[in-house]
This record gives sequence, C-alpha cells and structure tokens, in this order.
Amino acid sequence: MTRIDDTPPAWDERTQLTTFLDYARDTARAKCDGVSAENARKALLPGSPLMTMSGVINHLRWVEYYWFQVVFLGEEDRAPMTDEDPDREMRIAVEFPLTRLLDEYAEQSARYRELVAENDLAKQAKGTIRNGLHVDLRWILLHLTEETARHNGHLDILREMLDGTTGG
Repeated sequence: MTRIDDTPPAWDERTQLTTFLDYARDTARAKCDGVSAENARKALLPGSPLMTMSGVINHLRWVEYYWFQVVFLGEEDRAPMTDEDPDREMRIAVEFPLTRLLDEYAEQSARYRELVAENDLAKQAKGTIRNGLHVDLRWILLHLTEETARHNGHLDILREMLDGTTGG
C-alpha cells in the first residue's frame, strides 16, 4: 500500500482536513502491510486482551460508521457493540481475515469521502454527542483524525512486538 502524503494539494480548510484524515487512514492500513493472518489476531498486551491488529482496524471502521452515519446522518445504530459488550467490534474482528477488514475499511472510507464532499463543513449533525450537543461535520473530521492517529500508535506498538517492523 502506498500512503498518501500529509501535505494537502490545496490549502483550503476542507482539503487540509480530508488530507489529514486520509493520511491517518492510509497509515493504519500501511501498518498492516505484510502482517500474517495469525499475527493479525494476536493479543500481545497482557492488560488489553482485545488489542489485536484486526481489532484496531475493525474498531476504526466502526468508529467512522458511528460518527458519520449515526451522529452526522442520524441513522439507526447497527454497529456490533452492545451495552452488554461495548468492545464487541474488537472481539469479533479475529473471526475475519485482516484483508477483508482492510478492504471494508477502505470501501467505507471512500463512501465517507463522498459524503464529506457533498456537505458543508459547518453542517450540524442530526444526532447528538454524549453531552447533547450537535457537532458539525468539521468537528467530526477533526475527531476522526485524532482517533485514527491515536490508534496508529497502538498499531505501531503491536507491529513492532509482532515482527520487529517499525516506521511506515
């Protein structure tokens, strides 16, 4: 996988925001290049038994789903998480090949890229966040960039522990 550059092709706000989110997404996928199916399912951190490369990628996929479809569009939440099992997306990820999870994440990212292109950054979400506020699309893009970048750190650690690969 070739990662895009984090330098935007234009300097308007939308291009900068979407370039950084795409860069973070591409970095997550790049961290998974060459990881075996077996290694993608390994939980290496004793205090975090659900922290696998597959689990992180599936989590990123469902985080974007939640923010774009549930919060921004106001759709019904169909994510695999439940009140009884709030980390289910991490738990079930090991049931699927990493390549499938990465493909689904990439396909979904492409759909959300179109959604962002079709909406004004100041457009308010139909759904609310925990404190009852209606955030705008700009806030969602910033939040997803932060969330993805933070989990890229987890992928860094897992990858180095799995096979010594660093960087990327």
